[in-house]
Amino acid sequence: MKISALKSLAVVALATAPLLAAAQLSANVSLNSSYKFRGQDQTANKPALQGGFDYAHGSGAYVGIWNSNVTWLPGNSLETDIYGGYKGEVAGVGYDVGFLRYMYPGAGVANTNEIYAGVSFAGFGAKYYRTVSDQYFGGSKAGYLALSYSMEVAKGVTASVGVGFTDFKNGTDYTDYSVGLGYDIGDGYSVKAALVGANKKAVYGDINKNRLVLTFAKAM
Repeated sequence: MKISALKSLAVVALATAPLLAAAQLSANVSLNSSYKFRGQDQTANKPALQGGFDYAHGSGAYVGIWNSNVTWLPGNSLETDIYGGYKGEVAGVGYDVGFLRYMYPGAGVANTNEIYAGVSFAGFGAKYYRTVSDQYFGGSKAGYLALSYSMEVAKGVTASVGVGFTDFKNGTDYTDYSVGLGYDIGDGYSVKAALVGANKKAVYGDINKNRLVLTFAKAM
């Protein structure tokens, strides 16, 4: 029995070895002066420590987890996102489709599921998210369209702009925006400064206020 079990284990190891060799595990961590999500404050303009892990396969499939401290929910101080999808490129055009779940331990009413699909080309990006099977962070269902552009303006220096449109089924739609400048220090370290905010401040208040968000990050 022991010999048979060892043989079976060896067969499984040989079969999965090519898959493991084609996969890559990476990690990231960042310290931010504040946390903005789609233009809205998540930490009341206080610092946020964020980080996660990604597992990407050579086929294009990937899964990941990401975490951040938050302050906007009673009885909760943590956001945990899990996601998975498939990405690739055809004729120079990148594509990305997947599923994303936002979780807030102790405040389950805000847990949200989204599906997404996006394309990218020559620094331009467009991605659309749609809630499924639940509400949007405790509110009505919604869709979100994110448009972005980035380019290297000097060695190691990247400028980026973005605009996003949140479309509620029952709620006040709004537009968010960002303009940023990042610098690749090397060895996985980077810094970035971005002005982030949203319109409809008369409706949403200070959470949509413009903020200068500073980020120090490390990718591994």
